[in-house]
Amino acid sequence: MVDIEVSPNSKKFEISDFNDWRNRIEIRIKQVPQKGKANKEICKEMSKIFNCEVAIFKGEKSSQKTLVFKNSSKDDILNRFLEILD
Repeated sequence: MVDIEVSPNSKKFEISDFNDWRNRIEIRIKQVPQKGKANKEICKEMSKIFNCEVAIFKGEKSSQKTLVFKNSSKDDILNRFLEILD
């Protein structure tokens, strides 16, 4: 499980930074938070990046969410985030 902070209405989808204070990875998304559009974009784009199924475990109606990466090890996910944020 990975904790994220989502900022909608961005020009593009990107994993932008790590927020030390909130202990969450910051993600910018293009969609607006209406009728599940933002959540669908997050799951779809994260699945592409990490090559596994991604679901929202907690925070479906919040900007602070917890994601679950199915059929993937925690080390693989953390290493991929480190590559992206470097």
